[in-house]
Amino acid sequence: MGKMMAGTEKSGEHPRIWRNARLATMAGPSGGLGIVEHGAVSVANGRIVYAGPEAGMPAAPSNAETIDCGGRWITPGLIDCHTHLVYAGNRANEFEMRLAGATYEEVARAGGGIVSSVKALRAASEDELVAQSLPRLDALMAEGVTTVEIKSGYGLDRDNEAKALRAARRVGGERAVAVKTSFLGAHALPPEFAGNKDGYIDSVVKDMLPAIAAEGLADAVDGFCEGLAFSPEQITRVFDAAKAAGLPVKLHADQLSNLHGAELAARYGALSADHLEYTDEAGAAAMAKAGTVAVILPGAYYFIRETKKPPIDLFRAHGTRMAVATDSNPGTSPLTSLLLTMNMAATLFGMTVDECIAGVTREAARALGVLGETGTLEAGKWADLAIWDIERPAELVYRMGFNPLHARIWRGQ
Repeated sequence: MGKMMAGTEKSGEHPRIWRNARLATMAGPSGGLGIVEHGAVSVANGRIVYAGPEAGMPAAPSNAETIDCGGRWITPGLIDCHTHLVYAGNRANEFEMRLAGATYEEVARAGGGIVSSVKALRAASEDELVAQSLPRLDALMAEGVTTVEIKSGYGLDRDNEAKALRAARRVGGERAVAVKTSFLGAHALPPEFAGNKDGYIDSVVKDMLPAIAAEGLADAVDGFCEGLAFSPEQITRVFDAAKAAGLPVKLHADQLSNLHGAELAARYGALSADHLEYTDEAGAAAMAKAGTVAVILPGAYYFIRETKKPPIDLFRAHGTRMAVATDSNPGTSPLTSLLLTMNMAATLFGMTVDECIAGVTREAARALGVLGETGTLEAGKWADLAIWDIERPAELVYRMGFNPLHARIWRGQ
């Protein structure tokens, strides 16, 4: 069920009912898992008609197909809200360098880092990018993922950024999955702009962003605010241009130092700020007030052997919403398992089971601006479901390298 092709029907014609199930609806005022012990989900035209106690379900249409879940758990389909899934080649050589003692910054200065992925992506055709990216998408889908965010950021000029975003749109078209795209032109400095960050930001703002917005290739605009990337002032220019183009913003913020990226993101009403290891209390409070989601990325923390953990307690104290994502990318988080990511968030950062599961469903949907359509089991939303062979939801977070997915339903199919 995980690899249905685009040619297959994408929204259910016949009404369907999944009954004899236990639901984690992720809905309800408590903010918990919204558990329903004897539950059912009724679906028509790809959308949820009813999700709740089986005893309270409205009468089924005569042509409805009924599926007995045998007491299995149903959650919303999982959402990976931060990936760099479209890229060419890999950076296993840098992994070896780091194992031999090189730091992230030393690797970057030696011509490695993002710039090596830029070289590979520029040399690859759009078809090659699609072919290399589909297996990574399939790995996520095989664990119940129904929505994926994909960033550009390895092209770093107009044609190659557009090529990457077109490839991202295409991989979504070739699988039964929703893909949201983010334009990440302000990711790194390409070699042709060496020593001229402001000149490069000019090209992002005046050339790339308008062209990409005009072609409808991006659902949001992202940036990397960091000493080795771009300053808050430079990111501000990008965000102003995004606003002018009518696109929401996101930000790679406070990953390696505190440049107050979280506060900058909040000031622009960003959908999310991501990484956040060095975010301070003012940043956490600003994000909570703005409704900007904190996207926690334990894969990168683990892979580059960071020691500074994101301030989970501050986010809790201020009521900052937290999502969890793979950050799947070739250099710092070559991770294509959202289940393992949840385990890392719990084990490394002390997030609870409820926080982890909400982080890959409801809060991940919020981080992409799609909570009105998916992320919880509620009437009117897309019928994006994951059905699990588990006894309790904690198993989704507790196990490592084990996939208990029984079935993945996207838009009722």
